[in-house]
Amino acid sequence: MMEHGGEPNTQQALIEGYQALLSRTRLMLDSARDANWPALVDQEGTYIMQVEQLAKLDRDNHLDDDHRARKVELLERILENDLEIRERLIERRNELGKLISASQRQRNLRHAYGVREGTSTPPIDLPPSKRAP
Repeated sequence: MMEHGGEPNTQQALIEGYQALLSRTRLMLDSARDANWPALVDQEGTYIMQVEQLAKLDRDNHLDDDHRARKVELLERILENDLEIRERLIERRNELGKLISASQRQRNLRHAYGVREGTSTPPIDLPPSKRAP
């Protein structure tokens, strides 16, 4: 081992791991921006495995100043992507919450008016005289 860091090849492998993680977060962000939630979920499993492998490699090796600076730069970009992904996931969660709430209100109205599930109902907000024949 070198005095101030790990072997150059090990240090480079660690940086390449962070670069791969940055690439993964870009793919995940693209999926989130496209509202392609299944693709985002698929990417998440690989992302978690990469983070775990990188954490172990990072724990077992020390970087020199140049490699440490590069790692910081990559981590900042990874965290920026992660933040936007989280923001988009929160937006999606809120959208789904609204849809679930509307569905529950509709179900409650049907139940209150004695309408069975699966039957056609006229719009609730129109008076009977305005309904289509």
